[in-house]
Amino acid sequence: MLDSHGRGEVLDAVQLLTSELVTNAYLHSGGPVSLRLTALADGRLRVGVWDSHPHVPAPFGEPPWNRVPPAPADAESGRGLCLVTEYADRWGGWPLGDGPLERGAGKLLWFEVGGKGSP
Repeated sequence: MLDSHGRGEVLDAVQLLTSELVTNAYLHSGGPVSLRLTALADGRLRVGVWDSHPHVPAPFGEPPWNRVPPAPADAESGRGLCLVTEYADRWGGWPLGDGPLERGAGKLLWFEVGGKGSP
């Protein structure tokens, strides 16, 4: 899809980061997951991943909790969210309705790549 819209330059980053976010959502939420791609006006591509767990992990949270601790050298996992900080131009996240009356609507994590001024 990205190639057909002339966005092949971001394909590798989008595939890698989307795979990381969807995998984390699947492994940690225990519920449904949704993916949305949005082409923004200035040429950026935003990828959003929703899941049913309300916890917003680093680096998507607010400071000072927005740092991802490095994975131990011998770990077989734990590097995915570090990749977001390395390859995405922007990222963010927020809990959706995790108040006492809102029944835990989960969270949305997103990242953006491409656009004006991006390599």
